[in-house]
Amino acid sequence: MVTLPRTAPTTAAALLPLPRAAPPLLLAGRAAAARRSGLRARGPSAAARRSWVVASSSSARAVLGDVARREAPPAPQKPTQQAADLNDILSERGACGVGFVANLKNVPSFNIVRDALTALGCMEHRGGCGADNDSGDGSGLMSGIPWDLFDDWANKQGLAPFDRTNTGVGMVFLPQDEKSMEEAKAGMPYLLLFRILHDLKVVPYRVTATEKVFTDEGLEVLGWRPVPFNVSVVGRYAKETMPNIQQIFVKVAKEDNPDDIERELYICRKLIERAAKSSSWADELYFCSLSSRTIVYKGMLRSEVLGQFYLDLQNALYKSPFAIYHRRYSTNTSPRWPLAQPMRLLGHNGEINTIQGNLNWMRSREATIQSPVWRGREQEIRPFGDPKASDSANLDSTAEVIDFYDYYKGQMEAWDGPALLLFSDGRTVGATLDRNGLRPARYWRTSDDFVYVASEVGVIPMDESKVVMKGRLGPGMMITVDLQTGQVLENTEVKKSVASANPYGTWLQERTRSIKPVNFLSSTIMDNETVLRHQQAFGYSSEDVQMVIESMASQGKEPTFCMGDDIPLAVLSQKPHLLYDYFKQRFAQVTNPAIDPLREGLVMSLEVNIGKRGNILEVGPENADQVALSSPVLNEGELESLLKDSTLKPKVLSTYFDIRKGLDGSLDNTIKALCEEADAAVRSGCQLLVLSDRSETPEPTRPAIPILLAVGAIHQHLIQNGLRMSASIVADTAQCFSTHHFACLVGYGASAVCPYLALETCRQWRLSNKTVNLMRNGKMPTVTIEQAQRNFIKAIKSGLLKILSKMGISLLSSSFTFISFLTLLTNTCPTLLPILVKLGRETLSFWVKAFSEDTAKRLENFGFIQSRPGGEYHANNPEMSKLLHKAIREKSDNAYTVYQQHLASRPVNVLRDLLELKSDRAPIPIGKVEPATSIFERFCTGGMSLGAISRETHEAIAIAMNRIGGKSNSGEGGEDPIRWSPLTDVVDGYSPTLPHLKGLQNGDIATSAIKQVASGRFGVTPTFLVNAEQIEIKIAQGAKPGEGGQLPGKKVSAYIARLRNSKPGVPLISPPPHHDIYSIEDLAQLIYDLHQMCNTYLAEQINPKAKVSVKLVAEAGIGTVASGVSKGNADIIQISGHDGGTGASPISSIKHAGGPWELGLTETNQTLIQNGLRERVVLRVDGGFRSGQDVLMAAAMGADEYGFGSVAMIATGCVMARICHTNNCPVGVASQREELRARFPGVPGDLVNYFLFVAEEVRAALAQLGYEKLDDIIGRTDLLKPKHVSLVKTQHIDLGYLLSNAGLPEWSSSKIRSQDVHTNGPVLDETILADPEIADAIENEKEVSKTFQIYNVDRAVCGRVAGVIAKKYGDTGFAGQLNITFNGSAGQSFGCFLTPGMNIRLVGEANDYVGKGMAGGELVVVPVDKTGFVPEDAAIVGNTCLYGATGGQVFVRGKAGERFAVRNSLGQAVVEGTGDHCCEYMTGGCVVVLGKVGRNVAAGMTGGLAYILDEDDTLVPKVNKEIVKMQRVNAPAGQMQLKGLIEAYVEKTGSEKGATVLREWEAYLPLFWQLVPPSEEDSPEACAEFERVLAKQATTQLKGITGISEAPECCSEDRNFVEAQPRSSFGVEPADPSREGSSGRSCTLARKFIRVEWRHASRVLDSTVHNKLYGQVGFQKLVS
Repeated sequence: MVTLPRTAPTTAAALLPLPRAAPPLLLAGRAAAARRSGLRARGPSAAARRSWVVASSSSARAVLGDVARREAPPAPQKPTQQAADLNDILSERGACGVGFVANLKNVPSFNIVRDALTALGCMEHRGGCGADNDSGDGSGLMSGIPWDLFDDWANKQGLAPFDRTNTGVGMVFLPQDEKSMEEAKAGMPYLLLFRILHDLKVVPYRVTATEKVFTDEGLEVLGWRPVPFNVSVVGRYAKETMPNIQQIFVKVAKEDNPDDIERELYICRKLIERAAKSSSWADELYFCSLSSRTIVYKGMLRSEVLGQFYLDLQNALYKSPFAIYHRRYSTNTSPRWPLAQPMRLLGHNGEINTIQGNLNWMRSREATIQSPVWRGREQEIRPFGDPKASDSANLDSTAEVIDFYDYYKGQMEAWDGPALLLFSDGRTVGATLDRNGLRPARYWRTSDDFVYVASEVGVIPMDESKVVMKGRLGPGMMITVDLQTGQVLENTEVKKSVASANPYGTWLQERTRSIKPVNFLSSTIMDNETVLRHQQAFGYSSEDVQMVIESMASQGKEPTFCMGDDIPLAVLSQKPHLLYDYFKQRFAQVTNPAIDPLREGLVMSLEVNIGKRGNILEVGPENADQVALSSPVLNEGELESLLKDSTLKPKVLSTYFDIRKGLDGSLDNTIKALCEEADAAVRSGCQLLVLSDRSETPEPTRPAIPILLAVGAIHQHLIQNGLRMSASIVADTAQCFSTHHFACLVGYGASAVCPYLALETCRQWRLSNKTVNLMRNGKMPTVTIEQAQRNFIKAIKSGLLKILSKMGISLLSSSFTFISFLTLLTNTCPTLLPILVKLGRETLSFWVKAFSEDTAKRLENFGFIQSRPGGEYHANNPEMSKLLHKAIREKSDNAYTVYQQHLASRPVNVLRDLLELKSDRAPIPIGKVEPATSIFERFCTGGMSLGAISRETHEAIAIAMNRIGGKSNSGEGGEDPIRWSPLTDVVDGYSPTLPHLKGLQNGDIATSAIKQVASGRFGVTPTFLVNAEQIEIKIAQGAKPGEGGQLPGKKVSAYIARLRNSKPGVPLISPPPHHDIYSIEDLAQLIYDLHQMCNTYLAEQINPKAKVSVKLVAEAGIGTVASGVSKGNADIIQISGHDGGTGASPISSIKHAGGPWELGLTETNQTLIQNGLRERVVLRVDGGFRSGQDVLMAAAMGADEYGFGSVAMIATGCVMARICHTNNCPVGVASQREELRARFPGVPGDLVNYFLFVAEEVRAALAQLGYEKLDDIIGRTDLLKPKHVSLVKTQHIDLGYLLSNAGLPEWSSSKIRSQDVHTNGPVLDETILADPEIADAIENEKEVSKTFQIYNVDRAVCGRVAGVIAKKYGDTGFAGQLNITFNGSAGQSFGCFLTPGMNIRLVGEANDYVGKGMAGGELVVVPVDKTGFVPEDAAIVGNTCLYGATGGQVFVRGKAGERFAVRNSLGQAVVEGTGDHCCEYMTGGCVVVLGKVGRNVAAGMTGGLAYILDEDDTLVPKVNKEIVKMQRVNAPAGQMQLKGLIEAYVEKTGSEKGATVLREWEAYLPLFWQLVPPSEEDSPEACAEFERVLAKQATTQLKGITGISEAPECCSEDRNFVEAQPRSSFGVEPADPSREGSSGRSCTLARKFIRVEWRHASRVLDSTVHNKLYGQVGFQKLVS
């Protein structure tokens, strides 16, 4: 055995320079260097931050060890598995860029390694860096073992060449300390020295070292090799935790089979990790790889320096037939070298959303996992996961276990989430994509037998003539390369080869039983009094029955409400709550996307299996011996069927217990007894435990254990005793009636639930006289008693899908992860269960009350949803509103003091009510405190969309905020350009410009300083963006995080529709995810796009105007998310609380999602400080702010700015009627009905007065504390102390977290807020704009043609050019023409936000988001000439192209990825094939597809037309027909439109497929399908008999025009516009203004006629005239 010196050599014998000449790599390096320099300039010096950021060496090693320690302590004989800790899981999240290169002939080559490093360097933008902007989040490379390199090393050491068949190589991270490193390595001489020292009592003797384990296992250690490296390229943070890196060579002489050799190496590694746990250096020992086939080089490095750091990777002797590369973007910035990727088998780009459930289920099944492969050593290699490691590391660990088998039985729950996985065991290399296709994956194959897979195209310079296949991985698809045979298997072939290994289908057919649907009961089984007694005993309120259960039974969907949750948290409430109310639903934001259960539900499932789960490593028919349920919701008959299944041997466990001996102790003892009874039943062969609280005659002294407590207790007991896989749990309960209840039960272990009392309540409601009369009188839809129950269960199922989707989970079977406990009660409980027992006692109060003599004969109204006298306290109550209105309208200090006193005397409502301010300073005169004007600048209002609230409210708020120097927020939906200029025509408080407002002043401006970009992208145009002071990316909303938004059709007036580029009366839905944000690097890309768009050149000066903010919602782990957002270059992070307002949201979302902003803000501030990121971002917070006291509390917790939402609406006149979602607001604050809007009472001055009072309140408090400005108290949690208040439920709320302090940023809050906008560094657009001819063409509206080279690192190209044009000319005013051609591979967001006059051509290929947000112009993408592939069969652009487009044309010669034209409003496109979800959520425009499409076409498509060529009759089942109808192209106008677009397409692209269609038009036309939403059915393009309809309409056109004034769907601004236009332009005579029409229908006909005339005119008008007329205010609405 030999060991080289540890010092890294400066030179090597066969070192070659990296291929730095590759332009993409140069550009990547340039961009990365610019980003580092730019960001570093904005923050404090690294040295200045070190004092509070960098931990001591011992604590840093502890952090590293959290990952390296991959196994739990040795398990005792009786398994005692513990559930995974959510906090450990939340501390690590990330996303990445990945790829592989493989040679099909299995020929090792240094060129493969070099290509992989080149590609890795071109993906630097997909990774992240730490606070020093130099320590990469991780990069790495997996390859075959470079035996030539190692043999050369061995030869120089005087060793024989390695036996390549029987030698394993370990890449090992060792402790930094030299002594610890030697002990960890511990060769036999070193061990002998330790034994001698131990005998002399100098050191304790331990035999826990690496070599000792190898030797004991019969393996020969051949030597250690220090890995040569260049430490100068390592970032400072990464260097501080950099391990010693060495390679160990071991010979496995006792085995000859390669698989057996791998097994021995795996067992040795697990034993080493287990044995090292007792050592002080255990956390610093980590095996990157230990294999005879593969090796991993990785570290906390930027991608471009990986090859510079590891000198081996520059050595020409490093040869491999394949290489997997990976660049990591981690939201956690603490340097952790082991978490860099690739792992030992996998390279993972994405997020495992179900990781907590996956880990818990793996631990549950550890006792059952056995196989002859392990030769009886299973106990030594457990456990198989570590919650302290990342999701990728745990997935890799599980894959290691499974990888030793040639089959995989689907008895495991899914590891679910957006993921691109690359994998290799040295024999096979492959890649697979998640079931929803949420990560980009492109592949190509060359004629010289190479296969490439990558997150992006263009990462490797390529001779396109050699490319014979080019494609993309679609949802759920896989590609593998067998290195031994050279075979490439694509998706179907791979799956067939696995599925054919065993007769799985036969086993399932023979063994798996399905429960047949059982009819619902057709009559009640309890009398009314018994039902009432049960409802009271199990905690039902009248709100629960009337607003939840009965609503779902009637409508089949969850009930909606508005205005957010303003009651106390359950733990603070003085009212008893059900146990469910102490739990919150988790939700996805940034690191992983929510799923759209409404439009993309095809990837989701509620299926569950009942019965024993066998050993996943043993294949056989017995594993299929289960009962399959389509959902976890059972009716009484279905439960009875389960109880009759003899194979399951079901056991019913009663949850009742006796309290006659006292409540204390009896509940605890009963739970223990219940667990023991369950234990005994399972050991006796029971496979189904039914926990039931069913009783015909409930007794006062025998209450039921809260069912959630019973389910959770038994679930945990079975896990701890290794029995959980042997039985399923079903709850038969009365205490479950809302979607949240079902989610909690499933999340804590129940496989199914029978809600017998809720179903009985549905039956009782349907048979009640009241319901019968309402249905008879037509005031309620008629449903049968069976339908009522079916509706209820339908609503529950939909709600469960929604809850799953919010977390980004597709399958209920993997859902043991979506509920988290809001831990506020700490007491002295070491685990969660005792806390739940304590809370469970509270719910028993319902039982006691139900049997008391004074119990009412009807259900109590607790007032949890609606405010009522005697009910639960609501912060937004009528008294509060009246006091506030009085203060601001009278501008009375005394009245505001009364308002303050009202707030101060309220019951404890929020966490901050438990705190108060303190100071060790003497008070100062208020004159020394900063003025109110300085404080105003920190105030913002919430993102309330125009549509959810009225135009009057929206504009009054904006004017008020602009008066004081604060910021209003546009919300989603765009903004009228008329608001962007100051008013100059105000007389007596009124302005003709904004005639609907009063109290105006000259100089007022109604623009919203913050303009929002939400998932629907409604109203987001280039001009909208460049007129913003800040741009807010709304990731989530406090009242419904993880969900989308919906504006009901009755609120979509003509004015709203015009602003949103949609159609009046048609509902508008914002999908749950941003379709260009599926991971943290995607968010970074959108931030990049917006910075690119808005940091525009004007008059040769950079105008870095618009800062980009990201809105998050408080939840556990938000600090980790915020770290990633900060690293993504956001300027502002907003933390919203769960109590934020909303125009409409499901009640369960308002009540049970999101967390208090106090916790979210504290975690975010502290995490950013700990990671050195706080100076990069402004922290803004909102949620339930009502006073200056709230501002002070938020400041002390770290916030720089403060948002006011509901209270701003109250100040402008809202009376809290809480009917926003109905469009019937009595004071016109939240209605689009003109007669109600006319009642709007507010004036901007009211809101100005309110903020003046708040600012003065802050000033007075600062003076009392002795501080001169807010800067002095921001982040000063030491100024907070617990307030002595009495709580009803507990005195043990732990406020320590809120009072903890991680230090302060070096910069003051004011300096952070005033720093320059973050920039993108040097970009290609700068080169374009610097061209004199282009600059002249923009300035003087000329035409110019130019050509540029482009690479994948050039992102958002043309976005900045479009910003310059939009700022100068608006969206439609540019009369010049820029003809720009690009050659190469374009980066993400190519051609984003194009404006009219920009004609962009790309010769090559592009990545994701082509044409995002484009408003006009032309974008053409064609492949290079002389390709080796057929263009129409190749994927040439990526996913989510044309997202949110509001105009322009896109022509793509080739295929596109998923979600083509999603949320397209007015863009036109022709493409030769697409992936799934084409035309999703489209509201306008036209899309032509000349080839195959994926699934779910036209889901949510409410406007526009699509034409799809269906040559093989496969389209029909792919179309989502919920909204659109399919028809052949029969209308002449439709045929003309289709043919005209194809003609233009062929002219621009030279498409052979398009040319063929045109040549054989008569043959191809019948093969096209036209997809038509209802809003387009009467258009000339879709209506075959349109000419006849038009003629009939023409006879009434004059009547139609004169009937405009009374049309209910036309608002005044539209009428004014129509009457101001010359009627000749519409093809009709002028109207007589004296005539008042009487028909609303006539207005509709008139608008139809005008649209038709415009369509005909637009075909012949000059494009410039067309665009200018179309851009006029109001006209888009008429012709859209």
